[in-house]
This record gives sequence, structure tokens and C-alpha cells, in this order.
Amino acid sequence: MTGSGALRASLAELEPEAVHAAPDGVVVVRSPGRVNLIGEHTDYNDGFVLPAAIDLEIRICFVATDDRRVELTRLDTDERLGFELDAIGSPREEWIDYVAGVAQALAERDVQMRGLRGVIASDLPISSGLSSSAALELGAAWALAVERPPLEPMEMALVGQRAENSHVGVRSGLMDQFAVAFGERGAALLLDCRSREHETVPLPLERARLVVCDSQAPRELANSAYNERREQCELAVAQLRAAGEVVDSLRDVDMLMLDRHAARLDPVARARAHHVVAENERVLATVAALRQGDLAAVGRLFAESHASLRDLYQVSSAELDALVEIAQATPGVIGARMTGAGFGGCTVNLVEPDALERFTEAITGEYPGRTGREATVYPVTPVNGVGLLPTP
Repeated sequence: MTGSGALRASLAELEPEAVHAAPDGVVVVRSPGRVNLIGEHTDYNDGFVLPAAIDLEIRICFVATDDRRVELTRLDTDERLGFELDAIGSPREEWIDYVAGVAQALAERDVQMRGLRGVIASDLPISSGLSSSAALELGAAWALAVERPPLEPMEMALVGQRAENSHVGVRSGLMDQFAVAFGERGAALLLDCRSREHETVPLPLERARLVVCDSQAPRELANSAYNERREQCELAVAQLRAAGEVVDSLRDVDMLMLDRHAARLDPVARARAHHVVAENERVLATVAALRQGDLAAVGRLFAESHASLRDLYQVSSAELDALVEIAQATPGVIGARMTGAGFGGCTVNLVEPDALERFTEAITGEYPGRTGREATVYPVTPVNGVGLLPTP
């Protein structure tokens, strides 16, 4: 990741007037990505999730200005985009929409903001299922606000979700923004997406390395497939209500209820609901297994989750399946599954420390022949959530 000194130098080169006007006002925000250990497509169904913030991150180096103009430059592409805080306008289907959406959501909460000139650096893969969008949203909130942090962490997470739902147009749940806001070093976070209660789940990192594999098969969450899955879950709830059940979301449904009304449910909607109901149970079982040190059980739960996402929720892909199959066949791999919304992106793996090299060789050696793509392997570490980097 680009260090704060190099970021400051890049900002001074691209925005000399702004930096000259406030040389002591240059600030760097770091905002981590996240990997979800288990609990996929449960968040927008009021269920349980188990994410962790990771040490792949976005950094925004900026200086506040006296005007109401936001200008940001991506250092990887040199693309410079911006907007007026007082005239945000409609989404442009560009990455700046995530920043503009956050500004809009902060304004709705009467958070005081000011203009800025800034640069963005990232070692977080884009469109890979590691929540680069949530990282950008939460980092932008810290950058835009006069007071930092502008809100309590849960409110910050809700601001990011509001930006994504209302401005960008993806009907995502709260998990990604929550993980970026609340991340804790060395731990995952169990979140009840209905009550918003959450607790820390320490990870046995001395026994199991957390490893992400990027399939290099990009996906777009704003396409119809993601929102379609949510609509299918809502259809299942509506059909259960029509059958006389008192349910507000799939969180209120169990397998007995699904079986009882199987003939009344749309077959696709029932399959989606089956995944969500079972996945909620798997999240809680995984937390219990982690606390008991039963990594073999965690591995079985990972495998069940991936199969369900592949067969019932139908959001896996040939590339993700290949990564999981290679991992499962490699000695020393405890568990493997797709992570994130799917349709491409990444897998999450728990690997015994002395098997990490063997695992990496298996992925890089076998995956290209099976898919025609080159996978990237990222050993990652759970880290703290969004915040400021110290001034050098």
C-alpha cells in the first residue's frame, strides 16, 4: 500500500494550490476492505453475518478547501472526478457516485461538510467481492465531514448503506459498511442485521491463516442479478404471509415452515429462502465452532455454505467453484467457500500456516488450466476499522 508520505507528495503535485493554502491540513484516511467468513445474502434478510475488516484498503489523502467543491483523483488511473456539495445531481455510473451518495446521506443527517481536493490509492481489488465500495463510502464520510468521526460507527455504516441503496441503486444490506466501521484487529464480527447487536469473535490465527483468492472474474453488483435475488426472497416472504404465516422477513422462517408450505411457494423463491434459512444457522454454528476451537466443524460449514450458494442461491461461478475445489483437495486447507455477493469475485479460505505455500502453489498452478484466468492469492489479517493515519 502507498505510504502516507508518498500520498502527500502525490497530492502536492496534483493540487499544489490547495496544499500551499493549507500545508498543515493534509489528512490521510485509511478504510479497509472486508471479507465475510460466512453468512452470504443473509444481511438484507435480517439475518446473521460474520465479516472481518482486512488489511487490503483504500487510502484518501486530502486537504479541505473553503469552497463546496469535491475533487478526487484515482492514482491508479489518473481519473479525476468531482461534484458540488450543494448540487450533487443524479448518479453518473462512475466511482464518484459512492462519494456523492455519502455526501447526500450525510447532508440528510445535517452533518457539516466542506469541499476538498484529494487523491485515492488502493491495494483493494475492485469488483472482487471485498467491499471496495463500502471502503470508499466510509473513507469518504471521514474525509467530507468537518468533525471526525462525523457520527457513531453504526450511524456511519448506515450512511454508507444509504448511499449505496439510494444513490448508486444497489439494494445491499448493512454488512459491508458495518465491517468497515467496526473492524477489530485479529477478530471477526458477528452481526445480527435485525437488531444490529454485534459481538467480537476472536480468530485462531495461530492455527488458521485467513486467505483470500481473487478469481479475476469481475462482477457488477448494480446489475439485475443481485437485486433479483432480493426480490425472490421478498416473494417467498409474501407467499408465506399469504399462506397465513406471520413473517416480516426470512429471519422469521425455519425449515419446518418452508416444508409445510412447499407446494405454495414459487420453486425458485423457495430455493432462495432455503439457502437463507440454513445459512443463518450456519453462521451461529460457525461462531460456536470457532469459540470451541473446532476448526474441522468450521471447514464443514464452509463447504455446506458454498454448495448452497452454488446450487440453491445460484450466485457462484465456474471460476469460484474451481477455486473452492482446488482448495478442498489441498492438504492443510481447513475450509473454502465463495465470499461476497458472487457472480465472480473471491473465495475465503482458512489454511494451516505451514500449508500456505502449498495452497498458493496449488491455486496458481491449477486454476489457469481450468479457467483460462490467473488467480491472485492474498493472505490477509483482520484489522481495525476506518480511521485516520497518524501525521508523520
